[in-house]
Amino acid sequence: MATPHPVLTNYYPDEAHRRDYLRDLFDRTAEDYDRVERMMGFGSGPWYRRRALVRAGLASGMSVLDIGTGTGLVARQAAFIVGDSALVTGVDPSAGMIDHAKVPRGVRLIAGRAETIPVADASADFLSMGYALRHISDLLIAFHEFHRVLKPGGRLCLLEITRPERALGRAMLRAYMRGWVPLLSRVIARQSATPELMRYYWDTIEACTAPGVILGSLSVAGFQQVHRHVELGIFSEYRARKS
Repeated sequence: MATPHPVLTNYYPDEAHRRDYLRDLFDRTAEDYDRVERMMGFGSGPWYRRRALVRAGLASGMSVLDIGTGTGLVARQAAFIVGDSALVTGVDPSAGMIDHAKVPRGVRLIAGRAETIPVADASADFLSMGYALRHISDLLIAFHEFHRVLKPGGRLCLLEITRPERALGRAMLRAYMRGWVPLLSRVIARQSATPELMRYYWDTIEACTAPGVILGSLSVAGFQQVHRHVELGIFSEYRARKS
């Protein structure tokens, strides 16, 4: 089993309980998610997501599957780029996130997991995932699913926050993500579980498997032109193409 990070026993007892823990946590915090995201990224999120998708090859007229769509932060930008909201489908296991999603009319939202995507083979020109890689249960199973649902020539873009390589950078990001963000979340959040979500967010970043493992797993799943683009030392864009 190729998990993205070890079991985090401060939150759930073992791997078998992780899925239920995450679904419940995201259900309970969905109302606050967009508010906290704007605070955490100082409002730069939409601009960055749009640029990252374009850098990965998303263009007008392409059909998109956004896996782990949450409240639709990536799906909104994808719809803007492709020019037709009906070309975008968001998939997420959390009913709460789907209920609170804010997407353009025409975007289809369906319940599903990265490891069992409920769409037919060769369904999309482009597959995106925004900061949800750390929450899947098995990298290889998910990446094989990503390969299955993409059309030949289809492109993939996985956005993630990666722990900085240098100790000073790690310490600064940890102080912000593990300390400042949960503290501010207590002030602006409406749900009591939101600070826990933000602490969990950082702990998964800190424990996440190395970028080389992710790139290797994409190659094992059959992807070509696998590479990683990094912005500001922490924002990873994993890109690949189905032959």
